[in-house]
Amino acid sequence: MPSSRCERCKRPRAHCLCAHVPNLDSRTRVLILQHIREKSHALNTAHLAALGLANAQLHVGVVFEQLDRWLATPGYQPVVLFPGDQAQILSSAPPAEDLPLLLIVPDGTWRTARKLLQLNPQLQALPRMMLQVKQPSRYRLRKAPAPEALSTIEAVVQALNVLEQPACFDELLRPFEALIEGQIRAMGIETFERNHGESGTA
Repeated sequence: MPSSRCERCKRPRAHCLCAHVPNLDSRTRVLILQHIREKSHALNTAHLAALGLANAQLHVGVVFEQLDRWLATPGYQPVVLFPGDQAQILSSAPPAEDLPLLLIVPDGTWRTARKLLQLNPQLQALPRMMLQVKQPSRYRLRKAPAPEALSTIEAVVQALNVLEQPACFDELLRPFEALIEGQIRAMGIETFERNHGESGTA
């Protein structure tokens, strides 16, 4: 009996998103480290980001034993995309070593993402970058903890748009938008507006 889920996008086959997933190349290499609690989340945007980028990998766990090997990828300069007091604003200026970036993106809630940084000390030794968020999150199904909070796929898109301008990676958001629209249709417009309308969102 065939699986009721698509093996590629992990969505129910009736709601498969593969037709919306692009295949985009980038000079920047994206390494998404997903906290294991996020793997089964219904809105797994990190997985969609990795699917749509040819130069991306997603690894699930808490302590990543192969992290040293991933960080040593030849030809790239590793940095962590995560806000904090020591984080610099991401810009299109070339890195000091004039190498493309290995952009490491912790994926999880704010709490679990910080936990990944704490439990993998190699990440604490790396330069940290943060976005100067210009567009608010389109993640209409979840109340943002702060105006600058983005889903993982949105953060990746905004980072690549900065690093590789004038190239634009907004196409990567197509499956994300389709996912959100599908969830809204499933719950019904009235329920969505009651729970997530302007009065109930950040």
